[in-house]
Amino acid sequence: MLKTIKTAPYDDQKMGTAGLRKKSKVWEQPNYVENFVQSIFNSIGGVKGKTYIVGGDGRYFNDIVIQKIIKLAAGNGAAKLIIGQNGILSTPAASKLIIENKTDGGFILSASHNPGGPNGDAGIKYSNSSGGQAPQQVTDEIYKNTKTIAQYTIFDNGSVDLSKIGTVKYGDMKIEIVDPIKDYVKMVMGLFDFPAIQKLIKNGFKIKFDSMNAVTGPYAKKIFEEILGAEEGTVINAVPLPDFGGLHPDPNLKYAKELLDIMNGKNAPDFGAATDGDGDRYMILGSNFFVTPSDSLAVLTDNYKLIPGYKSGIFGAAKSAATSTAVSRVAKEHKIGYYETPTGWKFFVNLMDSNRITFCGEESFGAGSNHIREKDGIWAILFWLNIIAATGKSVEEIMNLHWTKYGRSYYMRFDFEEIDTKVANDLIENLKNKLPSLEGKTFGEYKIDNARSFVYNDPVDNSVTQDGYVITFSDGSRIVYRLSGTGSVGATLRIYVEKYEKSNIKEEPMKMVGGLAKIATDIAEVAARTGKEKADVMT
Repeated sequence: MLKTIKTAPYDDQKMGTAGLRKKSKVWEQPNYVENFVQSIFNSIGGVKGKTYIVGGDGRYFNDIVIQKIIKLAAGNGAAKLIIGQNGILSTPAASKLIIENKTDGGFILSASHNPGGPNGDAGIKYSNSSGGQAPQQVTDEIYKNTKTIAQYTIFDNGSVDLSKIGTVKYGDMKIEIVDPIKDYVKMVMGLFDFPAIQKLIKNGFKIKFDSMNAVTGPYAKKIFEEILGAEEGTVINAVPLPDFGGLHPDPNLKYAKELLDIMNGKNAPDFGAATDGDGDRYMILGSNFFVTPSDSLAVLTDNYKLIPGYKSGIFGAAKSAATSTAVSRVAKEHKIGYYETPTGWKFFVNLMDSNRITFCGEESFGAGSNHIREKDGIWAILFWLNIIAATGKSVEEIMNLHWTKYGRSYYMRFDFEEIDTKVANDLIENLKNKLPSLEGKTFGEYKIDNARSFVYNDPVDNSVTQDGYVITFSDGSRIVYRLSGTGSVGATLRIYVEKYEKSNIKEEPMKMVGGLAKIATDIAEVAARTGKEKADVMT
């Protein structure tokens, strides 16, 4: 039955860097989902006759949201939805399906690395036909529509059983329920040297993979245990759960504690990895060894010729401004294109679509390439395993060789979470006003060469984006400040600290950047303004 339902706007539906993320209880408010999805439809010229991918990370409330999207899409005249079986799709797999099926876009239901459950977070990310995040112009238009929406239209014919692969009709709309894993596995098998990795594992190379009770569990079991031959139990926390089993599915040194304990223990495996809630972020560990995401991007780029899918050549590499400069030195060595963008994968998509870059990454544990238009955790992990199989080197040996050749960017990120939004905005405004007076000043051993707002002029669409503030010192060290767009409560202040060393490459990162971190918090007056004497998370 077709229904037009009156509604009233909510004032908090402005999308962040990767969709709209809110507490689950916020999404459960009457018409909250319907308002947001209908606003997307209204902003893109409607969905009549169009096809979309739908799926998510299996977190709490996703099943209900998918049924709402089905009703809204049918009510607005969509031709077809392609939905992952049981509503499951990792973000990389969803991007692959959008590209493979040439659909008009997709709806990915995830709050990424944020916790799940009734008291956790939920989210909706809208992807365009490229398979990547919608550009700023589109998300701005969506926000405008959320502030004026007065009605939405649904076709209600009850709930759809998503457990069986196949095709069903829902009114005039077709729904195709697909295997969420098959196409993704086929794609990565076409990029990497699976026989070489199989041989590595057969010869005794031990792996531990933590899926953190999130979406990649079934993907990882299929790829690492069934296809590559790793022993049963290689993949831990492999069952996707609505609340992630109480885990915080963020693959970093704080939240992937079980994996870290295994990798730092006696008889540790040779290689450890973890992925986040929706499968687009990752962490790489060796035996008693951690690889920063910034260094990982540099290593992947430097070793592209070892990978079958890239040995014919790459266009270039890009990083977010907050990410360390490690990959810039690799790009220079290989004489390939290099770009520095704001945080947000949509900026990389423009560069990939215009054949300016092949590889890209962010310090927030994300990396990817032009094989899709999202970051891809399992892809990055397979890349590392392919390098190890090709070189015979351990994770630590690969990193030490890299630092010997290029020098090392000691790098850490300090997160100050759930700050009152006004307090955070006032802190940033004060910092911005202070920048011009900082140039030329000396703090201990560090002299400031430049203090500026980071402004990005997109070479593809000529858009201009401001994202954070950068202080550069005479020795090449850097401090970057920005407010994150991925939280669901208050604001998160992120401070990124980098110190470059050409030869002193085997020190503890905190020892090397601790003094610079103190300078960074003092300049921003963090303690005085927020009451926080130390960061909530350090990575």
